[in-house]
Amino acid sequence: MVIGYIRVSTEQQDVRNQQHEILEYANQHKLHVDRFIKREISSRKDLKARGIEELLGSLKKGDTLVVSELSRLGRSIIEVISVINELVKRKVRFISIKQHLDIKGNHDVQSKVMVTIFSLLAELERDLISERTKKALAAKKAQGVALGRPRGSIGKSKLDSKLPEIVDLLRDRASCSFMARRFKVSRPTIVNFIRTRKLKAAD
Repeated sequence: MVIGYIRVSTEQQDVRNQQHEILEYANQHKLHVDRFIKREISSRKDLKARGIEELLGSLKKGDTLVVSELSRLGRSIIEVISVINELVKRKVRFISIKQHLDIKGNHDVQSKVMVTIFSLLAELERDLISERTKKALAAKKAQGVALGRPRGSIGKSKLDSKLPEIVDLLRDRASCSFMARRFKVSRPTIVNFIRTRKLKAAD
């Protein structure tokens, strides 16, 4: 099966342009596109929202995936490589028209070389992101900007959703040990939650 994946992130971009490009490529290379998966959604959305999870779930060994360009798959090199590695693992052929990329998905020499190169690029991007983050934090620190959580602020807790029930239990004079067992957390976690939310003096 040959699947074309199309994603546009703005109203100005036209789904039909990508579809035409894929169909034209398929015609030139004697491929028949059996199905299109189309999404009109920003690349900032997660993989599920962009239909990538649905896409990967529908592909089987021997299938072919065609996109107009690599950027349709992800919002970063790391994300694109992750998807391509998954395709290779599933032995799915992957074609990106703009980049003249054709990874057979059968672990041949070309596929291995391309995946290795992509992995190196993904590692490079991680290093660059880390370096930029460190420089940005150092610059803020040099400017006297306080980093980290403001002193005295309350962080999120997995018990936040249990707040009404904890209030009721406290009203019934339930012990912290009992609540720790009930919510499957440690007693200090319960004590700290009650203290920071100022619900009641911990027993």
